[in-house]
Amino acid sequence: METEMVGITKASSKGQIVIPEDIRKRLKINKGSVFAVTSKKGMIVMRKLDTKMSKADLKTLKGLEEAWKDIKNGKYKVLSPDEFSKELAKW
Repeated sequence: METEMVGITKASSKGQIVIPEDIRKRLKINKGSVFAVTSKKGMIVMRKLDTKMSKADLKTLKGLEEAWKDIKNGKYKVLSPDEFSKELAKW
């Protein structure tokens, strides 16, 4: 069983957080390592993804992240199924 490690860090003005060196070494976190990040009840959870994502995959994920931000900020409107079908038919 893996022993839990606790480190203390702080966010930069850009929201960046440094993962303590001993944890980076233990988890083999290197430049370009990819993480899934979520939050719940005031807790941030990061999980290192063991995957070989292409630059195109990462670009798609970034685009999805931006789209969700736009939706959250009200940039797009919610359509009923009928309204959506009409909009789709216009394309």
